[in-house]
Amino acid sequence: MNYCTLFDSNYLTRGIAMYESLKKNSENFHLYIYAFDERCYQLLQKLHLESATIISLKEFEDEELLKVKNGRTAVEYCWTCTPSVIKYSIEKYNLDSCTYLDADLYFFSNPVTLIDEMGDKSVLITEHRYTARYDKSATSGIYCVQFMTFKNNQNGMLVLNWWREACIEWCYFRIEDGKLGDQKYLDDWPIRFEGVHVLQHLGGGVAPWNIQQYKIYIENFKYFGVELTSKTKFRLIFYHFHSFKFIENDKVDLGGYTLTNNIIKMLYKPYIRHLEKINDEVKQLDGTFDFQGTREFVNNSKWYKLPFKKIIKKDYHLYNKSNFLR
Repeated sequence: MNYCTLFDSNYLTRGIAMYESLKKNSENFHLYIYAFDERCYQLLQKLHLESATIISLKEFEDEELLKVKNGRTAVEYCWTCTPSVIKYSIEKYNLDSCTYLDADLYFFSNPVTLIDEMGDKSVLITEHRYTARYDKSATSGIYCVQFMTFKNNQNGMLVLNWWREACIEWCYFRIEDGKLGDQKYLDDWPIRFEGVHVLQHLGGGVAPWNIQQYKIYIENFKYFGVELTSKTKFRLIFYHFHSFKFIENDKVDLGGYTLTNNIIKMLYKPYIRHLEKINDEVKQLDGTFDFQGTREFVNNSKWYKLPFKKIIKKDYHLYNKSNFLR
């Protein structure tokens, strides 16, 4: 199975954690990693990831992308490039299909289950499945650019080429004419194009904006979930650690979503430990690396003073990192 992703040194530890979780849960796969800065490229090369190919930015970029690059922020340019890295992977390496993965995904089971669900369809997309209080469908889109499969056939490449051209023409971090970044373009795909399948498996796309709808538990060392309304049981395939940040003073921000103690213990604590382990390994290659990319600085200083136990039920989650490493 072929996958691709993109990230720079800001997301290096998260990208490696995603790769290692994929490797742990997959029998045969290959991940094409697009390194969006030179430091990221050099470190990934030194890590010798056996199931990955590392592609530098200068190797990947073409004239059309370079024309718009200077007019977009780093985030906007990453979004602009998403369909292009999928297209490049398919065409450069002659792949039958390729699945794009966000770098902050983390796998708990083999994602082949999700890809198999699309059957003879050519494109697979995933819904946000927002909890009502966090519903941003109108602005951020019905579907999430987090896990998307494109087959190398007429329908698949038609959608992919259309998306690439649209993102090159317009891809900004603002709402304009019903568009926002690369994601709002997906809203009408099931109607606009033939062969688009919307994922039904509840275990693909669990994220902080929808986890309030599920009970997550571990059984025989495997992760499962139950949808609270329908009582539907499912295997947890991946979790999207959206809005997770390391910040100054050894704090971690879990994002502006309500998370239970159980979710923090089962999902976030092992994830943070894994990132710390990777950080230590990367430091062996580059002594100056210490989560520099994953640190984000928050101006609201009162956040730093909030005790760990008193902010669990707040709409933001700021914790001492040491709480997760014991």
